[in-house]
Amino acid sequence: MADISAQDVKKLREKTGAGMMECKNALVECNGDFAAAEKLLKEKGLAAVEKRSGRATNEGKIFVRIKDDGSAAVLAEVASETDFVARNPEFIVMGNALTEKALEKGYTEAAGELSAMVTELATKIRENMTLKRLKTVTASANEYLTQYIHGDGAIGVVVKLASDKAEVFANAEVKAFAFSLALHIAAFNPLYLSREKVDRAWLDEQEAIFRKQMEGDESLREKPANVVDNILKGKVSKFLKEICLLDQGYVKDEKIPVGRALEECGKKAGAALSIADFIYFKVGADA
Repeated sequence: MADISAQDVKKLREKTGAGMMECKNALVECNGDFAAAEKLLKEKGLAAVEKRSGRATNEGKIFVRIKDDGSAAVLAEVASETDFVARNPEFIVMGNALTEKALEKGYTEAAGELSAMVTELATKIRENMTLKRLKTVTASANEYLTQYIHGDGAIGVVVKLASDKAEVFANAEVKAFAFSLALHIAAFNPLYLSREKVDRAWLDEQEAIFRKQMEGDESLREKPANVVDNILKGKVSKFLKEICLLDQGYVKDEKIPVGRALEECGKKAGAALSIADFIYFKVGADA
């Protein structure tokens, strides 16, 4: 039997996260072969994770990274069983490395290499975790990306602004406005950019729900049909203001809609501004 030193056990524990006795037993079983013992512990860790694979992963963290040249951004949700693991420094390091790798390789979805990074940590921590979703957004020379992370990674947002003048994105006030937009989206979670982007079939379903609700309203039963229709139109319009970003009251001044705040920012900076895209991720939400 090979002589197993305390130093080897400590080194193996630091590398795998396994317990001291597990490391010692693995080294004994592998006759002192460090690489073999490490492989054995990883296999045992993976087996433990697979046993837990059916357990819910409703916790986790949103990771966001923008490329240094501003040409692309990636958002990823890495899900875990517990909030405790989501706060683990190794979990955070892995998530940041994952988004960096996604940008480096140009991944637009949860590729195998990225999922493998999650699995490797899962075998070490022995808790079920997954790369739940990943999305990449790119930007041209006339576009600008900014990000906002809410809380301890519970919500992540990326906003892409566009302009007729690329140089406007060097303007500090425009950058600050872009960040405020990201903060606004995190707070109000708009479902669509504008009314024109709303899916017509889905909106028809919501309108039908409103109409059904109104049919049960005793105060409306004696109203003329045209009055009821106008009330319905008002309900739909109010609903659209709540779910469409450009119609929502701006977070810094809810008396004006986001669309007008955007226009005023552009005029002040001497350029036309528009919101080209935005992405909102929340931990535990449907992908």
